Amino acid sequence: MDPAPVEGARSFQRPGEVYDRFMGRYSRALAPEFADAAGVAPGATALDVGCGPGALTGVLVERLGAPSVTAVDPSEPFVASCRARHPGVDVRVGRAEHLPVDDAAHDLALAQLVLHFTSDAAAAASEMRRAVRPGGAVAACVWDFSHGMEMLRLYWDSALAVDPDAPDEARTLRFGRAGEIVELFTAAGLVDVEETTLSVSSTYADVDELWSGFLAGIGPAGTHCLSLSDDDRARVRTELEERLGHPTESFTLGAVARCAVGRRPA
Repeated sequence: MDPAPVEGARSFQRPGEVYDRFMGRYSRALAPEFADAAGVAPGATALDVGCGPGALTGVLVERLGAPSVTAVDPSEPFVASCRARHPGVDVRVGRAEHLPVDDAAHDLALAQLVLHFTSDAAAAASEMRRAVRPGGAVAACVWDFSHGMEMLRLYWDSALAVDPDAPDEARTLRFGRAGEIVELFTAAGLVDVEETTLSVSSTYADVDELWSGFLAGIGPAGTHCLSLSDDDRARVRTELEERLGHPTESFTLGAVARCAVGRRPA
């Protein structure tokens, strides 16, 4: 396995509020769309795999109630944020590859924007299958890095203009292309696997607000941004502003996620 996902995951050892300013603005919008696709409905129990600060967890609480939700994340700062934001939810420190939950303990297991940061995606898919009851649903979604996630595409295209060897997520991370999550789920023994796309957006007041997200050092883009020299970082920002057309007022960027849902055989 390429080490890039592991390195990217390490950058998430940040307070939830920092994540919110970067990717959280998209994950909060994505969460209800993802929950709809996964068939989250009252009366079910759900496991939020890689919960982060709790964007999806909050939607699960709204629909199912806190006692029916378990959340897991390897980042202790994110776990602390999720616990504080969602009292009554059982939030645990743990990795998707080794979920700290009992067999068949949930009706649904959901992983939002997680699979591409696992060190062993096959193990994560198998663990999610194990965690749900027979007939239960397993769902995952990941940004379409090549075309669908405008914020990240803007950054990487700007970075590549400065450094052709920049570690563009479209080249280094998996599961953002059609069929990849379906293939993973099918290999894990899930059945009736279906794929769809989910679309959201976020509005920025100005370029400074957009750029501040990269300076937070979250994820591969933020990690790369902070690794640059001051001069190269300034060059990347200049490229980014040019690609945006030097906006003088607020602007909106879209994002498309690829989503797959399957079931554990009954």
